[in-house]
Amino acid sequence: MKKIEAIVKPFKTEAVKQALIGVGVEGMTLSEVKGFGRQKGHSEIYRGSEYTVDFLPKVKFEIVVSDDRVQRAVEAILHAAKTGKIGDGKIFVAQVEESVRIRTAERGMEAL
Repeated sequence: MKKIEAIVKPFKTEAVKQALIGVGVEGMTLSEVKGFGRQKGHSEIYRGSEYTVDFLPKVKFEIVVSDDRVQRAVEAILHAAKTGKIGDGKIFVAQVEESVRIRTAERGMEAL
């Protein structure tokens, strides 16, 4: 099993969700997060004073999928989230050692 974390622009949330459902992802967790990378934020003026907004709003998807579905899920996210402009986000893939469904105590792939 692999965990995929994708950090995308907020207005791409629905497109990414639909793309993941389209490739068979049955569950996901969504968080509103803030961060910056190469984009480094931007400057704004408030009451005549300029200040830098370092942390920009983003949306983080977290999904756990079987090894054979990883590439399809990553490609779906790439296609749905890409605008071609700086700040499109990142995708991280990590190994998951174990999963357990609390209600039934099922483990591994059955818990997904």
